[in-house]
Amino acid sequence: MNDKSHVSLEQHVCLVCGAAFDTGAILLDKRLRASMKHHTTTGWGLCPEHQKLFDDGFVALIECDPQRSGAHGERMKPEQAHRTGRLAHLRRTVFAKMFNVPIEDKLPCVFVEPGVIEKLQTMTAPAAA
Repeated sequence: MNDKSHVSLEQHVCLVCGAAFDTGAILLDKRLRASMKHHTTTGWGLCPEHQKLFDDGFVALIECDPQRSGAHGERMKPEQAHRTGRLAHLRRTVFAKMFNVPIEDKLPCVFVEPGVIEKLQTMTAPAAA
């Protein structure tokens, strides 16, 4: 049985967590040939959870292994990043102060080296008992 069709539901992959999510768009093969699977991944985006955090003024810090990631010494692309699974969210204003660099308003995430998130966790104040 052929599971391909001339229509497909578009999906993006979340930049932050790597999960595929539906965009709500329908793709159509103009030649009306059965060339597409039920879901077609077309690019990167933010899943609803991480989109909300971005809209609320947070930037995601995604820990990546530099030895396994591509583009050494260059700006890393999402498909080149070898994610370790650790991530954190910081308010944009806090990020700019802590790292002493401005961050573009449209940038939802940054890739960081191993140890950065752990260092940030040690800087947090302990909860009052």
